[in-house]
Amino acid sequence: MIANAAEFLRRSAGWRRAALAILLGAVAALALPPFHIVPALVPAFTGLVWLLEGDARAGRRFRHGLLTGFWFGLGHFALGVHWIAEPLLVDAARTAWLIPAALPGLAAVLALFPAFSCAVLVRWWGGASVAARVFALAGLWTLFEIARAYLFTGFPWNLIGYAWSDAIPVMQTSAFVGVFGLGALTIVAAAMPALLVAPDMSAGRRWATAALATIVLPALLWAGGAARMGGGGQADGDFVADVRLRIVQANIAQRDKWNPDLRAGHLDRHLALSAAPGDAAPTHVIWPETAVPFLLANDVLARVRAAQAAPPGGALLTGSVRAAFLGGVRQVRNAMLVIDGQADVRRVYDKSHLVPFGEYVPLRGVLPVERIVPGQGDFVPGDGRAVLDVPGLPAVTPLICYEAIFPGRVIPRGERPGWLLNLTNDAWFGTFAGPQQHFAIAAARAVEEGLPMVRAANTGISAVVDPYGRVIARLGVGEAGVLDARLPHALEPTVYARWGDAVPIILSLLFLGGAAWASRRRESA
Repeated sequence: MIANAAEFLRRSAGWRRAALAILLGAVAALALPPFHIVPALVPAFTGLVWLLEGDARAGRRFRHGLLTGFWFGLGHFALGVHWIAEPLLVDAARTAWLIPAALPGLAAVLALFPAFSCAVLVRWWGGASVAARVFALAGLWTLFEIARAYLFTGFPWNLIGYAWSDAIPVMQTSAFVGVFGLGALTIVAAAMPALLVAPDMSAGRRWATAALATIVLPALLWAGGAARMGGGGQADGDFVADVRLRIVQANIAQRDKWNPDLRAGHLDRHLALSAAPGDAAPTHVIWPETAVPFLLANDVLARVRAAQAAPPGGALLTGSVRAAFLGGVRQVRNAMLVIDGQADVRRVYDKSHLVPFGEYVPLRGVLPVERIVPGQGDFVPGDGRAVLDVPGLPAVTPLICYEAIFPGRVIPRGERPGWLLNLTNDAWFGTFAGPQQHFAIAAARAVEEGLPMVRAANTGISAVVDPYGRVIARLGVGEAGVLDARLPHALEPTVYARWGDAVPIILSLLFLGGAAWASRRRESA
């Protein structure tokens, strides 16, 4: 049966080959949040290896591998980022017409990265052994995932390593090799069953090797991660003394957020939740990205009201749009403000990595579109990641919205905070896949960096995540309320925190080097 399936995939051609590749790519997406069907990666990547083997057998090279990888990527991202239609439905009369172009368009752009990884594989390793091609696929896929994190401002969403986001012990691997490196190891495990029909190996050796990669490797990662975590929960010494955080999740629908008739009510809602009774009085209150529709840094009256949420001796940390003036020119920025009880703005962080088409339009004047977020003109980015000294708290690095999705780029070089604070408004992403994926991605930064992650989201998911990736407290999507939680201590810098993407790049190059060596050895045999 396995041999028949492999031969069917190898021999497929034309539209059938494209359809099979799209299907396998979509199956691979089922391993990622919100589905978490990790075993789906095995038929997906094993089938991809067999499809690419068919390209090599037929004498096809770069172009055919490119097409196979593209169709696989198209199916993978069309399902994985289908939530991209949600922001366009917030103001449907203005932007819904973009959906037929936006969803397949984004999926097609993202599909270029697996397309080139498969094209290079077929070109240079088409005639190699199955094991060599599996390692080459893992190395190439990972290098192109890293490229996806940087090119065109970067969009490292739904990396393969996030398939383990519900398996916290396995996620500990990312403290050493990052989520990119975890993805490389995952592809090796998922694709190695392609060996089961390798003609140059005995049946026993084929099954033993496939089991070693697909079953034993994940089991070892799980066991190693469990040992790293120590198998226990949090003790009192694991938390910062004399810090009690209150995270406010007001659950305001995006279509209502900027309604001028509801402005005062939105502020009232945040203030009421901030003052709600709890088990212990908070020392600091946290509101999400653009929590209320006021420019709090510029609007003194609104800021005085908001300052009522600041506990005595503490502060309110809130997202807010603010207007800045440079050379007499008004600039609008997406910011985080630290406001004390006297309504003074003690600290400011301006979002530095803006969302293309959400907060600014690339090639403005050339592309005939406006940004999705309402308002005139584009937001202006800040100066970069920062470490802020907030009274009564360990130093913090704020991450606004999708600034948390970039592995290895969440804290400024040469500085290390005591925790990460992600303020976001995931109301844009709907109530299903988008918010769950965004949360899983943000939580992975805690493991990679060895830093606790506190997250305040307008409509969820708000949470406190410890530096091992364990969720200490959580409010789900669509819930209104508050989280009262303590702040976990940071760990020592992880291997990945020290060396960044150099680690998964070296791992990928080792895979490619091993594949090249095995290929040359086979040719000389």
